[in-house]
Amino acid sequence: MGSVFATSLFCGPGQPLRNNAELYHADGLITAITEAAPPASERRLILPALVNAHDHARPSAASFGASNMPLESWILRSFLGTPPDPYLAAAVSFGRNARAGSGAMMVHYTRPSGRMSLLDEARAIARAAQDVGLRIAFALAVRDQNPLLYGDAGPLLAALAPAERAIVEQAFPQRALPPQAYLEQIDEIAAAIAGPMLDVQFGPAGVQWCSRPLLEAIAAQSAQSGRRIHMHLLETVYQRAWADQHFPQGVVRYLKDIGLLSERLTLAHCIHARPDELDMIAESGARIVTNFSSNLHLHSGLAPVAAAHRRGCGIAVGVDGVALDEDDDALREMRLVQLAHDGIGFERVWGRAEFLDLAIRHGRQATGAPGTGRLLPGEAADFISIDLDKLDRDALLPVDPLDLLFARGNASYVREVVVAGRTIARDGEPTGIDLPVLEAELRKAYRQALPNYAGFLAAWQPLEGAIIQAYRTGCGCG
Repeated sequence: MGSVFATSLFCGPGQPLRNNAELYHADGLITAITEAAPPASERRLILPALVNAHDHARPSAASFGASNMPLESWILRSFLGTPPDPYLAAAVSFGRNARAGSGAMMVHYTRPSGRMSLLDEARAIARAAQDVGLRIAFALAVRDQNPLLYGDAGPLLAALAPAERAIVEQAFPQRALPPQAYLEQIDEIAAAIAGPMLDVQFGPAGVQWCSRPLLEAIAAQSAQSGRRIHMHLLETVYQRAWADQHFPQGVVRYLKDIGLLSERLTLAHCIHARPDELDMIAESGARIVTNFSSNLHLHSGLAPVAAAHRRGCGIAVGVDGVALDEDDDALREMRLVQLAHDGIGFERVWGRAEFLDLAIRHGRQATGAPGTGRLLPGEAADFISIDLDKLDRDALLPVDPLDLLFARGNASYVREVVVAGRTIARDGEPTGIDLPVLEAELRKAYRQALPNYAGFLAAWQPLEGAIIQAYRTGCGCG
């Protein structure tokens, strides 16, 4: 059994902050909240643990030169970030997320290492999550078309010299698992790693990367088994153009018709979704995860988050591995989303308490974490402690702690992170791993692997030029 004192405790929207309260927990659940005498020092704001509802458990992209470029070239450049050690890469990502206040995280696993079987790789990632203490959802991403661009890559490859073409074709092979083999693989992974702290989901990468037979097979299996689905949708203008060309009846309408669009589905981005598509998403009960900083870094655009919320879409927040400062700071990311989409003048989209609650609640639904995340008896003991003395650094007048949080909060204010009753981070460091040591080991492993990418680096400039030309002249759509 454990307890924590709160100078201010956030229980949920529509309820005042509870002042001078003691939160008790046992066996991973909150058991009671009582009044308590304030301690002599160390004022604390206690909040539900945050949720990073869309991520890929990968290290910094900018360190590999993948910066200031759109997704369509960025995703190719990020080949250099292929993890040299799946456990190390995942543990570093999970540790950074934990110290920043995330208690649950989606891992849409898009770039396996290729150094072991996918089942063993999933086991390594599950072990990293267990060591850190983070709740995760694991969705093995799948593609079976368009590995280089959205359409026929023949002209692009023909523009490359033979040696360059061979390197590119080796890095981005055309082969893919047939739908039934993918479904069986997910069942095998789930049997090996799923549990109370880990939800295994289907992970179609996106409609432009998945054939209709693959999407329809996943939709049917999800409906039969109840397994959740996590997928990118309409992230870029080029994906929008491709979707309109290949689904003239409407790509979201197609997802609805095949049964993929349901309460089991979480959609990342939806930057270029139209009002009627947002209505269909809302009606289905599917959620949208917005990734504000990632969208800025990749020049993808500003998502219609406020419009989606007004139309009834469930909104969650993701870091997508590319937070504003590439530091996995979910607290800053949440603030950016709230500030950017909170309205103009005196018109407001949501109150801050409402936004905090919905981002956590829908994030937990996306990741399969239990309950609503609210700090109430019977809910999971997933919470974070914020240094209120530091947050209220001037202490001039009484100010709502949530207003202070949304004005200046970031990971540096997080003092403790508790998940299922276990302290997984304290004073800026995860407790289950030695993050600086693992970061050093991961950097060393990447540096040792760099010579293996010499050919790809030599081919990069002509490849990038061909990609830019393809999208500028025809949206890369075939």
